[in-house]
Amino acid sequence: MSTFLMQPCPDDPILSLIGMFRDDPRSTKIDLSVGVFRNEEGQTPVLHAVKQAESHLVATQPTKTYLGPVGNTAFTAAVARMAFGEARAQRLSGLQTPGGTGALRVAADLLARNANTGRIWIGLPTWSNHIPVFEAAGLEILTYGAIDIAAQRFDLDALQAALAAARPGDAVLLQGCCHNPTGIDPDSAQWAAIAALLEEKGLLPLIDLAYQGLGRGISEDGEAAGRVLDTVPDALVAYSCNKNFGLYRERVGALFIQAENAAARQAAASNAADLVRANYSMPPDHGAAVVACILGDAQLTQDWKAELEAMRTRLATIRNALAEACSTHGLALEAIARQRGMFSRLALAPSAISALREEHAIYMAPDGRINLAGLAMADVARLAAALARECAPPPEPMMS
Repeated sequence: MSTFLMQPCPDDPILSLIGMFRDDPRSTKIDLSVGVFRNEEGQTPVLHAVKQAESHLVATQPTKTYLGPVGNTAFTAAVARMAFGEARAQRLSGLQTPGGTGALRVAADLLARNANTGRIWIGLPTWSNHIPVFEAAGLEILTYGAIDIAAQRFDLDALQAALAAARPGDAVLLQGCCHNPTGIDPDSAQWAAIAALLEEKGLLPLIDLAYQGLGRGISEDGEAAGRVLDTVPDALVAYSCNKNFGLYRERVGALFIQAENAAARQAAASNAADLVRANYSMPPDHGAAVVACILGDAQLTQDWKAELEAMRTRLATIRNALAEACSTHGLALEAIARQRGMFSRLALAPSAISALREEHAIYMAPDGRINLAGLAMADVARLAAALARECAPPPEPMMS
């Protein structure tokens, strides 16, 4: 008899879709499920700036020895300056993590260890892995409806009503830009109201910043996080370079800590490093070394920014084209053009999502999330037509 007395976990729905899409023989199939950037040819290429940085590292990197739990400090310093600006970077302590998910988990463990924080507020809908990460750390999860999917808008009233019950020291998860899974971000005035509420109630923001540069631009996508950091004394930021540098499998991320004073910041950073040591000991370096190389070289930085801008422009172009194509079929999906980043979430019935997959070879997440970067311009019209067919109301019954 096995000593493993447990039930198997259900398959991850996105990972299951990957297999279904791979095995689908139809040449017209469209994959809108997996959250990676793709070009018009359906590929996720290695950025030219990344290739150049890797060539430089091969030629010059002197050692592969350990870097310690905090990881590559040149990487975290460069990312902090790029993402938040020099002045804010001086107020932050950073440690490298295995992707943005690793940063979220270290942050969750840090919150669980902190005597003043045992709860975290999460607006729904949210990325499917957010709640499991915080549950695994033992935090109490409190949720509220942050986004009205039917109206395709951010619901500030719901956030304010929910946080009226928050206690000082509670953590609040916020997505800094390009909301996953909806693409719906608060506007500037709403961010100002959120930051003021956090400061007024003594709440600890944890900002998940995973898509900087893919929404409105690098500096524009960092404005919300910067506003929050400038307003509250204490904050955490989980940062990912996986999307904006195209380094998915390298797992490149960082956790940044802001505290009211240097002593508190140092204590929090040392606890984060201690948690890392007991978890994965220290992060892998290659992807972080690539980013540090790019951000440390003016020409490579310029090349990377141009490639990132091309990615951002493709997303915006696809959004506009899909919104226009849907309007020709009478579908009121113009909000897609106003949203930012890779994702939108459509208010589709499960039967419509199944029909899109089975009848039209169009694959999307079970909750209606679509990755716009998975859509080629040549397929926009077909997607709009399929949505119109599967979302149309049933015909009125004939009168006898």
